Formats: sequence, C-alpha cells, structure tokens
Amino acid sequence: MKNSIDKWLLDSKGACILDEDWRWDLLEISDLFWIIIILLLALIPFFYAFKDKTGVSLGMVLSLLLVHFVQYFLSFSESSIFSFEPIEIFGLIPAFMNEGLHFHRFVTAAWLHADWIHVLSNILVIALVGVPLEQRLGSKKWLIVYSLGFIGGNLAWIFTHPNSMNPAIGASGAAFGLLGAYMACWPEDKIEFPLLFLIRAWPVWLIVFIRVGLEIFQIYSVQSGTSGETNVAHMAHLGGFFLAYISAKIIVKEKDILAYGDNYENGQVEISRLNRQEMLSQLDNDPWTEHGIELAENVSRILNKLREEGDEKETRRAWLEELAEQTVCPICNGEIVADERNNIYFLKCVKSDNHLNWP
Repeated sequence: MKNSIDKWLLDSKGACILDEDWRWDLLEISDLFWIIIILLLALIPFFYAFKDKTGVSLGMVLSLLLVHFVQYFLSFSESSIFSFEPIEIFGLIPAFMNEGLHFHRFVTAAWLHADWIHVLSNILVIALVGVPLEQRLGSKKWLIVYSLGFIGGNLAWIFTHPNSMNPAIGASGAAFGLLGAYMACWPEDKIEFPLLFLIRAWPVWLIVFIRVGLEIFQIYSVQSGTSGETNVAHMAHLGGFFLAYISAKIIVKEKDILAYGDNYENGQVEISRLNRQEMLSQLDNDPWTEHGIELAENVSRILNKLREEGDEKETRRAWLEELAEQTVCPICNGEIVADERNNIYFLKCVKSDNHLNWP
C-alpha cells in the first residue's frame, strides 16, 4: 500500500487537501461513466472465475490489472472527458473515514495503485502465494482471507494516521494477509517465490520471516530517523498480515489443516500415509462442497464409504477410482483420475494438479 500527494492540492500552511471533485454531488456525467467502467472491469473477472471455476486468485490478478489499465490511461489524457481521478473517489483517506459517504473507500482503495511497479509487485505475491493458498482454502474462504488482509491494512493505517489527508492505495495489505493466513495454517508448505535473488520453492515461514522482518525494519528506520520519509505504508502491510494470521485458524478448521497435510511443494500435497489414514474418517469436507457444488446422491454415498472404509489401502483405491468415474474437477469441470504416490492414493485433475489434489 502506498500514500501519495503527487496530484493533490496544498493549503496555505502546506497541508495536503483534495480539490472538490471527490464530492458526489459535484460529479459530472463523465465522472460517473468512468466510475461504472472501473467497477465493471473490477467485477467481471470474478464473474467468469466463478462461472468457469478457474479460481478467484487469478481473477483477482486480472481485476487489479484491468483497473490499473484505466488508471494508466486516464493519467495521460488531457481531454476534459478523461480528467477523472480515481484516487479522489476511491482512495483511502483516514480523515474522511468517520463520514458514512466515504465508507466505500475502505474497499475500493485496494484496487488502485500508484504505478506499474506497485501493481505488478502486488499481483506477483497474490499469484504466487494466492493460487496455492486457494487450493488449500477453496475460493470462498480465500476471498474472506484476502478481504481481511486489506481490511487489516486499512485499519492499521487509519489508526496510526487518523487525521491524514494523504490517500492510501494498493492491495499490499491483502497480499500480506495471504502470507499471514498461509503462515498460520501451513508454515512448512513450499511455494515458488522470488527471495534472496532466487526464484525457487521456499518454505512459507522463511518467506514470512524475511518479508515481515523487512517491513518491521523499514518502520523502525522511519521512526528512528535513520532513513528518509517514505510513501510506502509499511504499517498497513503489517496490519493486513496480522489480522489474517489471527483469523486464519478460525476460518480454517484444525482438522482441515491436519487433513490436508504437512507440506505443499510445486502444487503437490505431500502427506504422510499415517496422517492420511488417521484423519480420513474425520474428513467431513470435500472440494466439491467447498466450491458450492451440490453432490449427487451416488457421489455422497461414495464419499461416505471412503470415510468409513478408506483406511485400508486397496479399499481406499477402489472408492477413489469409483469417485473419479462419477464426478469431475470442481475447478474446471475436467476429468479427474485416481493416482498413487509413495503408496498413497489420491484424486487429481487431468488438466492441472493445482486444480485438485485430494485428500
């Protein structure tokens, strides 16, 4: 998340103030047009994500990119028709947040970014961390965690800068929220991430240790005066991380964490056979239900049999093979098959292991 005064007016005392375009009653027809365009571009990727079951994490990436394309286009236009400033309407301004008419900024600020580096750095984290996390959580719980991230970031910024007129924008709080939830539930998972000048599979706990550590160091440097002023809202990053971290185990049941296992690397869930067998009878969730798909009676019957009799290797294999014949991937509606690795049988999507790797 960033805060900026680049395009804001200054009063006689040098304080940052907005021009009057932010007021709803002063909006022109062209302003309403751009508001509708931005809202549509922000929402359309989610419509297709749920419709095609492609995952909301990638839908979020596309949503952020489309909104920033509009920001970028408007920033270069000199025509009065294109003079709309999205930050004036949608940016988070702490001094305004006690007024009901500005409550929307609490959400909309997470879709705006200062520049291409800002948006690309955020979607990199959302894609690399968010996609495997969505496979763990399911789409609905992923959206809850993502929302908690930007809510926590916004709250932290408002509480630490209550009278600020500087607009804060960006999805960094949400991105850190994804890291927070991952750290709370599956800290040993390994995910591809650019760290220490290398892009490779790192354990989540190490990624968090370095990224959060750098944020704390930056805050200390600014507060102690050892570094100059910054337009990066580091406190918002920590707010998003810690709210999602604290909330994650409430959102994700403990038995779900255990059932999915101990390690996730390159989209493959690696779980000990003992844990799988011990937890199978307690596994009351399934990928289809988590994605809002109503199960046919015969599929429900197979799942019940799998829970009751799946501790034995061959029985487990038989029920998984029958389940694969009776249903499809909850993400893409593609074919699924029963596979085996390290003497453990599981279901996977033929199109992509990232779509389904269960239980």
